[in-house]
Amino acid sequence: MTTFKQRADSMQRQQWLEQCVAALRDKFAANNYAVPEHVRVSIGWPKRSASCGAIGECWSTAASSDHHNELFISPELTDGAVIVSVLAHEVVHATVGVDAGHGKAFRHCALAIGLQGPMRSTSAGPEFTAWTTALFERIGPYPAGYLTDRPKQGTRGIKCECAVCGYLARISRKWLDSVGPPICPVDAVPFTVQQEEQA
Repeated sequence: MTTFKQRADSMQRQQWLEQCVAALRDKFAANNYAVPEHVRVSIGWPKRSASCGAIGECWSTAASSDHHNELFISPELTDGAVIVSVLAHEVVHATVGVDAGHGKAFRHCALAIGLQGPMRSTSAGPEFTAWTTALFERIGPYPAGYLTDRPKQGTRGIKCECAVCGYLARISRKWLDSVGPPICPVDAVPFTVQQEEQA
């Protein structure tokens, strides 16, 4: 059964995140960028966390039934300053459009608000760090614990490669044992089975 304290802790964390988004709206506006109205933030595993260690993610409005940008911040993060800089990175995505990736539009916006490169994994520059310190004086520190273990990606299949052209494929151990390696569609030769991998 969920206790009152657990509900209160969860609400306090959510309120803190929403206060950060509100503060970021003002910061973006001061640098001539308008954060979209429909932005929702949650602590939760980014989809790519197991495969590449992503600590934040922005989903486009097209992926949301009520047309919000859905932002996810990893529950592994413990430092409020890091959480806010990751959140700012995801708000940049929401502002310039997810389809912009980490290109020119993303870069201009990120640099304008005080983040620094590389753009795929921005960090807080000195000005953004000072802004974050002032923000915490107003809203307090990050009010929650963290998780110490991330979900593990299962096997991605066994890598097989054509020795002639280098065509790559992955196949499960079950199919390798029952029917053997696949045949290259280019050179019509059996693939060479590589060492099994775990992500």
